[in-house]
Amino acid sequence: MKQVLIAVLICLLSLVAEDSHSSPKRLLLFAGAASKPATEDVVKTFQEKAGIPVDVVFGGSGFVLSQMKLAQRGDLYFPGSSDFMEIAKREGLVIPDSEKIIVYLVPAINVQKGNPRRIYSLRDLTKDGIRVAIANPEMVCVGTYAVEIIEKNLSQGEKEKFKRNLVNFTESCEKTATAISLKAVDAVIGWRVFQYWDPDRIETIYLEPKEIARIGYIPIAIAKYAEDRTMAQRFIDFLLSPEGKASFRKYHYLMSPEEARRFAEPATPIGGEYVLPRDWRGPKK
Repeated sequence: MKQVLIAVLICLLSLVAEDSHSSPKRLLLFAGAASKPATEDVVKTFQEKAGIPVDVVFGGSGFVLSQMKLAQRGDLYFPGSSDFMEIAKREGLVIPDSEKIIVYLVPAINVQKGNPRRIYSLRDLTKDGIRVAIANPEMVCVGTYAVEIIEKNLSQGEKEKFKRNLVNFTESCEKTATAISLKAVDAVIGWRVFQYWDPDRIETIYLEPKEIARIGYIPIAIAKYAEDRTMAQRFIDFLLSPEGKASFRKYHYLMSPEEARRFAEPATPIGGEYVLPRDWRGPKK
């Protein structure tokens, strides 16, 4: 799998390099899939308004960070949570002062439309016969949040039952949502916004406010490899503009801490970094 990813990345970057000869002004964005529908929308608008082409590599936040580091190319890093931005800053892969928060996210349980398996709570995911997926917690932001929620709220016995129900560790936020859309599983611990990505097939079951360990946010920063930091900053500024924010509102992302806190407790932390317990690390089935 690693060799395939590297080959795909080299192919993509080769295409970008070829295009750069005819159009030297273009941006390369490495983005976590937590923002994919809105990012595709806003990139299209930015290209039309600014006349600057933007190439986007989507995937799990950890995966795309590794790709950017391996390629030593890229203008912007746009992960799905603060966790991976903290890693990027610690490894010197982004310019810390350029970091901006774009939108906020709240974790939730996502089920098939109509909730045929009658899943109404976190503990319902421990019942016999329930097929559950979470994203790979080492490489995908929503998977990290899922583990944190499980560790915070379930007893040891409940965690063992939950793990028995796990049938897949997905490779990105997009694939986590798709697991529900395609009825591959009965439930995922995902983001509240997944419902708005595919409202005909996905329904959200909200966690209790006390069960939410952290409120997430999607940050962006200029990569250390950026060839034109002024141009990269133009993209960030556009994301923060009313027109850029409209793309995220379209998919019901939360635009402020106040909006996000409606789903959590007043003292629920925002952002930060979660250290995975040892038993959640290593090979994923």
